[in-house]
Amino acid sequence: MRSKFELEYNLNCSPKVLFSRLSTPEGLGEWFADQVNVEGDLFSFFWNSSETKARLSAMKENKMVRFEWQGMENDETNYFEFRINLEELTNELALMITDFAESEEKEDSIYLWDSQINDLKRALGI
Repeated sequence: MRSKFELEYNLNCSPKVLFSRLSTPEGLGEWFADQVNVEGDLFSFFWNSSETKARLSAMKENKMVRFEWQGMENDETNYFEFRINLEELTNELALMITDFAESEEKEDSIYLWDSQINDLKRALGI
């Protein structure tokens, strides 16, 4: 059974700049997948020779983006979500990621996110 996990990454950038990397095919193509295409609210993510589709199911400008994986519609664990938290006092920005994994795959999933966030930091120049 897949269980939910959340990750937090502190990023030194503006919410607007980060949001474009989380919500547009061009931005996601810089760090999340090799290539990203979009038709309406359906995003196609390409890694090596495989393609996976996800529907953009929720979005709040400069705050949050949620994608639902296609083919798992009746599953409550079928999504991943990016949330941008801006600490008002310190002005520090944190990217919160919600995802799901089988217990034996959780460590690999976290490692993959860590690797992808390193790519995101490079794309952001931080």
